[in-house]
Amino acid sequence: MTAPAPAPAPQPYTYVSPIPVRRAHLGDALASEWTKIRSVRSTLWTLGVMVLLMAGIGLGVAAIAASSNAPMGEESALAFGFFGMLPASICVITLGVLTVASEYGTGMIRTTLTACPSRARVLTAKAAVFFLLVFTVTTVTASLVAAVQVALVDTAAAPSTGEWLRATVGAGAYLAVLGLLALAFGTLIRHSAGAITVMIGLLLLPLVAALFMFSEALRSVQEWLFTYAIPSQMIALYATKPPLGDSGPAGWEPLGILAGVTAVALGGAYALLNSRDV
Repeated sequence: MTAPAPAPAPQPYTYVSPIPVRRAHLGDALASEWTKIRSVRSTLWTLGVMVLLMAGIGLGVAAIAASSNAPMGEESALAFGFFGMLPASICVITLGVLTVASEYGTGMIRTTLTACPSRARVLTAKAAVFFLLVFTVTTVTASLVAAVQVALVDTAAAPSTGEWLRATVGAGAYLAVLGLLALAFGTLIRHSAGAITVMIGLLLLPLVAALFMFSEALRSVQEWLFTYAIPSQMIALYATKPPLGDSGPAGWEPLGILAGVTAVALGGAYALLNSRDV
């Protein structure tokens, strides 16, 4: 009598996901960061206050100039945008720091880096989403404010194409790059309050220190601080020639200087993010 054939060995269970599986790429990180930045309240509050400051102060100063009927000479009304741009920069700095540092405060950065182990990709996505968002909002706001300012102050000279570009696209790019510098410091310091304090110090301290340098021995330092302090650079962005003396940056040069400093800070942020524990 023939022995029965042995039963076939059970096959190991293999799960097949109904969702297509693929390798993650930068587009996925960008989508993730866009979801984060548009879903938190800090984005709405900081950008909302920024728009109010740029519009309210910029148009308020233009209205005062228009009501005074004082001759403007060859100066255009676009320079009044500086008065709203300076306080608005504090809002941009705050959002730039919070984009990174808030995740360290809540511990969410561990989840982010688990989902996307490439730390350079995470920081690149954060920087790109932040820059595009801030640049778009600030440029649109600056354009609207500039148009109303020119219409209000009819005694001012007609602005040139270059002045229009610097007062709109240039102002938006300057604030967005300043926010990237804050994002880099947020990555380096990993503490929201500490990074915001450092950035506000960089924004205001050089100019305040220069005001109290009465000694003749410090004259050269005082002039350098007056020329290259961030508020002075914002003024120079609207000018076709150095606004403070015969030398110094003007026009698009302040944006180039800030972009160079920000590139160095971001390089340090990438290096430390890859070498430090979370």
